[in-house]
Amino acid sequence: MNQWIVRTGWIGVLAASAAVSQQPAAPAAPAPAAAPAATQPPDVKIDTVSIAPGIYMLVGRGGNIGLTVGVDGAAIIDDQFADMNPKIRAAVALLSDKPVSFVINTHLHGDHTGGNDAFGQSGAVIIAQENVRKRLSVAAVNATTNQTTPPRARAALPVITFDDSATLHFNDDDLEFTHLLNAHTDTDIMVRFRKANVVHMGDTFTGGFPFIDGGNGGTLDGFILAHEKVLPTLDDATKVIRGHGPLGNKAELQAYHDMLVVVRDRIAKLVKAGKSQDDVIAARPTREFEDKYGGTSFNAAQWLGRAYVDQKTALEKRKKKK
Repeated sequence: MNQWIVRTGWIGVLAASAAVSQQPAAPAAPAPAAAPAATQPPDVKIDTVSIAPGIYMLVGRGGNIGLTVGVDGAAIIDDQFADMNPKIRAAVALLSDKPVSFVINTHLHGDHTGGNDAFGQSGAVIIAQENVRKRLSVAAVNATTNQTTPPRARAALPVITFDDSATLHFNDDDLEFTHLLNAHTDTDIMVRFRKANVVHMGDTFTGGFPFIDGGNGGTLDGFILAHEKVLPTLDDATKVIRGHGPLGNKAELQAYHDMLVVVRDRIAKLVKAGKSQDDVIAARPTREFEDKYGGTSFNAAQWLGRAYVDQKTALEKRKKKK
């Protein structure tokens, strides 16, 4: 396990050994490393939700931001779209007279990393799992639209990366970063405020059905395994920041996990029976969960199609081992 310890004002290596192996991404029509959006609806504002002393959730346009303010200054987890940067800075300025020192990316997508350019240019240190830098450094092609997203600017790239885990000691707390392999993407991390008992899950936990970005290493099985890695470390008092949606807790993350297991097992059974992707979508394995997790943007064909590919690939691998 590679583990880096990042302290305010200096960086040191605690320990380094073998890198964590990863399963290759299954083939699918991906969402690329999304570029920041160029325009902003005029009515978008930042809502600030107090979670614990000195810790907040900022809700605007894009992924939910985690914010810590205190004696060392300010640090944020994710930074939404590029055009939200002035409003994010304004929201932080209401809570701290110091600029943002660190930006932690929970994964690569542009609705969570769009502000990297501006924060990087102004001197913030960007931290992420090493695959974020690798993927943002190169052009990405969307297999569905055949559109190419160019590499991100140098200022937007993480300057501190890690493989499996890292810790930032900041504002009298320990922010622990843990890589969640091949879940929403292959770049996902969980961020834990050890003393405050707050966790940011990025898009491995949202208010609706998950988006599995197969083109960037995401899998349904990886989603489920990520939850099974995180859940035993939480308690009933843990506050859980979702990538999108309201503040959550352990019980809600457990329910989300259990829903995914039910849907996954139904899809796996249909795949084993030789059903096609269209058959699986028509069977509506999500039926009793759609009112709770469907939402207005639910695309059954997109999500279930990705899950079908995952389970078909898993079945083929099992057959080859026999």
